[in-house]
This record gives sequence, C-alpha cells and structure tokens, in this order.
Amino acid sequence: MHIEQIYTGCLAHGAYYIESNGEAAIVDPLRETKDYIEKAESRGAKIKYILETHFHADFVSGHLDLAHKTGAQIVYGPTASPEYDIHLATDGEELKLGNITLKVLHTPGHTMESSCFLLIDENGKEHSIFTGDTLFIGDVGRPDLAQKAANLTQEQLAATLYHSLRDKVMTLPHDTIVYPGHGAGSACGKHMSSQTWDTIGNQIATNYALRADMTEEEFVKEVTDGLLPPPQYFPKNAAMNKKDIVSIDNVLERGTVALDPDTFEAMANHEGAMVLDTRSEADFVAGHVPNSIFIGIDGSFAPWVGALVADLNQPLVLITPDGREEEVVTRLSRVGYDNTLGYLEGGLAAWKAAGKEVGTIEQVTAEQVAEGFEGRTWELLDVRKPGEFEAEHIDGANSLPLDYVNEKMDAIDPNKTYWAHCAGGYRSVIFNSILKARGFHNVVDIAGGFKALEGTALPKTDYVCPSTLK
Repeated sequence: MHIEQIYTGCLAHGAYYIESNGEAAIVDPLRETKDYIEKAESRGAKIKYILETHFHADFVSGHLDLAHKTGAQIVYGPTASPEYDIHLATDGEELKLGNITLKVLHTPGHTMESSCFLLIDENGKEHSIFTGDTLFIGDVGRPDLAQKAANLTQEQLAATLYHSLRDKVMTLPHDTIVYPGHGAGSACGKHMSSQTWDTIGNQIATNYALRADMTEEEFVKEVTDGLLPPPQYFPKNAAMNKKDIVSIDNVLERGTVALDPDTFEAMANHEGAMVLDTRSEADFVAGHVPNSIFIGIDGSFAPWVGALVADLNQPLVLITPDGREEEVVTRLSRVGYDNTLGYLEGGLAAWKAAGKEVGTIEQVTAEQVAEGFEGRTWELLDVRKPGEFEAEHIDGANSLPLDYVNEKMDAIDPNKTYWAHCAGGYRSVIFNSILKARGFHNVVDIAGGFKALEGTALPKTDYVCPSTLK
C-alpha cells in the first residue's frame, strides 16, 4: 500500500494518490492531470478510481480529463447529481482497490453530497480517512457555501455537519490518520492548521469543533461565528464542477500562444482583453504595460485572481516571468479562468523595443512615510484584511481591504492622493495597479508594507490578538 499527499501551496490544497497491488485512486485531483498519470505509470499502476469528496468551490477539478485519459471511474457520495456519468456511491459502500478497501462515509454539512473515504488496509485496519472539506486539521468545513443548492440555512447545514462528524468520523479509532482537503491559507475554513495531516485522536483533543462535550447549539454558534463572505468565484467553480468542462489541453494550447507587441496591444485595446502582469511586484513597479493589472505568480496568485476578476470568461493576455507561460495558464485554469489568449513574447523588453509606452508606480520608503506623516497632504490606506487591521495598524490609517476593492471603488476620491500599504508589499501593488487601470493616478506604494512601517517611530494602535476578535 502506498499513500502520497500531493500538496499545492497556492490553493492550500491536498490531493492524494493511493495505490495497492497495481491499482490506484486519486482523491480530489486539480485541473492538470499529467502528474497523476505519470506517477501511476512510473509505479506500474493503473488508475481505477477518481474519488471526489464534494463539488469543490475553490478550484476546478481535473476529474473529467483524468477519467477520459485513463478510463478511471469518477465516484461521488450520495445526492451528487452532475451532468456527466459517475458512480453514485451509497453510504457505507466499499470500493476495492488492490488489496485494500475504500469505504464511502456520507458526511453532509459542508455540502450535502460531501463524503469521506475511509481506507481499510490489507489487515482490515481502519488506517486513514480522506476527509475533503468535512474535517480539516484544527477546523471543519464552512457550512455557508451550499445554502442555495441545499435550500438550507448555514445554521441548518452546520447542525447537519455536527452529526456527520460525531456519527461517522469521531467514532473511528484514535490512531486513524486524517488526510484533509486543505490546510492553512484556504478560504474553506477559519482556523486551519499549517499541518497537513493528523490523527483522529489528536483532533478530538485539540480541534475546537470536536470537543467531546460540545452541544449541537454550541457547535453551530462557533462554526458560523466570524465567517467572512466567500470569494466571489466560489459558486462559479462549484457550478463548473457539476458540468462537462473544456479539457486543460485545449486551454493550454490556446493560452500559450506567443504574441508580438502589436498583436498584444490590439488584443488589449480592441478585443477587450485584460492585461494581467504576473511578474514580481518590484518588476511591475519599475515598468509595466499601461492599464495592466498586477497579480504576481509567486504570491497567492490563483485566489487573488478569483477574488478580483469578476468574470470567469474575461479574455486575458499575459505578461509572465520568462519561461513560466504554461505555469501561469495552468494556475489560472485551476480556478476556472480558461479564456487566456496568449502572452507577450519577449516580455516588457520587447514592448519597450517596439517603442510602446511604459507605466510605473511611484514608491516611497517607510522612512519617507514617517518623515512626512505629520504634515501630510495624502491619505494613508491600509489594504490588508479587516482582521489584520483590527489587530494592529498605524494610528491615522484608513482601512480599505484589497478583498473588497471592486465593491468599495466609490470610496476613492480621484482628487486625493493615497499612499497604500499591505503587510509586505504584494497586495498593495495589486491594489495600486487596479486603481491606476481605472484612472486613479494619485496613488503611491509604500515599499515593504506594514513590516517596514513597524520599524519607524510612527504611532501604532495597541496590538490585539486576532483570535480574540469577533
């Protein structure tokens, strides 16, 4: 028996490769399928099952591509009703994989079709459980994503999850290994640990939502308290996962077309394509195609694209770090952005060589902020998340989280000058790029963000531990 966690940091997502006696199963695959196929081939195994714990909201699954390429059977738990052929498993159904058994445990609550897969090894031992978004390390799945589809309130879904956990999961042997669908950084839960696996026993001892004496009422209150609105792309991805979607191969073929500067410019100006610059924030600040949006590939790329680009069908043309064009297109496709039309061949150097206009972002140091703070004619904007701002901020700063920039654009006065910062510099450059693309040119970026500002004499509010904030 062989189990491998395939963790993707950008989405804080765990997929799993399970193998026994030449047969393999993939749990919750990402959009790209090549790695799963190659792994099975290298080990002389055939992929038999694609096990989906639920209809994912935070990414587009690769289940259909993987099934088409391998002949594997897609398995969902009870109540799932997609627009393609699946094996609809019953609660308690046992799937044979080589010398082991995968038992389906229907665990509704995060969504109504949510199911866990319990691995019973060659000796009949309940070895591990693949919990998807039902149980995380340190948390449980948020119960507010499937309200409309289930015709239930988040409180009703939370109550359902309470019983699923206690009747199906917490009853397992304490040494059963928990393999969750996500870790810290995912928006599918509130308090997820950076640890990516644990045991049932330790989770019962440490996870706030699994407290042994917890009542249903207490569970519902604690699990629903403090939930932030989900990213706007979540329901769109969930809908995509229920339908027959285009192959990743087609997306890559179209998205990795090399464009010369004139063609690139024409697509941006006349075809309605958004220019998405995925280089580093330093490179973008120094020079970029005018009206382009910065979201760097080396940050939390896919979630920020999903949060800030409202239309999944938005045509995109790319500026990428050299040689990373396919990576960028792939990572866009993971969250459903399939309409990439190509990239600028030769990058910004080619753009400059063609005599095209180049934009920049004015940037100041933390020391310059401190020196000019008392007599300032500009407004200090903190674009971090609300919880970060509430925990500690520069006294006199105003909060305008990047997460809500599209909804709060009317709060920006084009006649004012804004100096913006985040925690370290990544998000503030995204923020400033969006403002500049929309015609707000009086924006300045503070290099190094709050981390740099902390090292100055600027007055700060008293620190409040984020865990105490409601």
